[in-house]
Amino acid sequence: MYIPEHFRVRDHETAIAFMRANPFAILISNTQEGPFASHVPLAIHQLTDHVTLRGHVAKANPHWQYLKSQPEALVIFHGPHAYVSPSNYLTQENVPTWNYGAVHAYGKARVFSEPEQLLPMLHDLISRFEARYAEQWAELSEVYRQRMLSHIVGFEIPVTRIEAKFKLSQNRTKQEQENVIQSLSSSEDTAISGAAQLMREQGLGVKKDHE
Repeated sequence: MYIPEHFRVRDHETAIAFMRANPFAILISNTQEGPFASHVPLAIHQLTDHVTLRGHVAKANPHWQYLKSQPEALVIFHGPHAYVSPSNYLTQENVPTWNYGAVHAYGKARVFSEPEQLLPMLHDLISRFEARYAEQWAELSEVYRQRMLSHIVGFEIPVTRIEAKFKLSQNRTKQEQENVIQSLSSSEDTAISGAAQLMREQGLGVKKDHE
């Protein structure tokens, strides 16, 4: 990913926090026919500086076969984003741009389909996205649960490299950053207002006395 230095996220924990906040990611693999992508929710595990991603795809999805034959994978975590009008800047000679956050994680995948390996992965996803569903899952018939498990293939990716980019007007003046934040904050679209919130979280804009 192309990352100008003023947009590079150097703090590892900030990148991990962004991944956890945006766990519905794009899994990308190379195939003989070209790149292949799947959109998947992921569990992010961290032990000191070691990060592992876990998830699953439908058995009917050929992606697990691509991961098995070509383990190298790219996972893209994408967050809030917004068009930025040049009207937010203090001089006329400016052009439109786009603000956004993104994290790219790289690693070699391992696939698995045994129930004893799938169940911990599913329990992890349930606890992260709807903990109360665990009770309903436990009450399903064993026949039904086994049938559901037979329709998926799990994978885990120990991450070997993370690239994180927050393009959030860091190259503009504090006043221009504040103008962008105010402009984006007023939107009812959470992708747009979320970009303003991300800017605030990164300490951009004009700090108010009451903050």
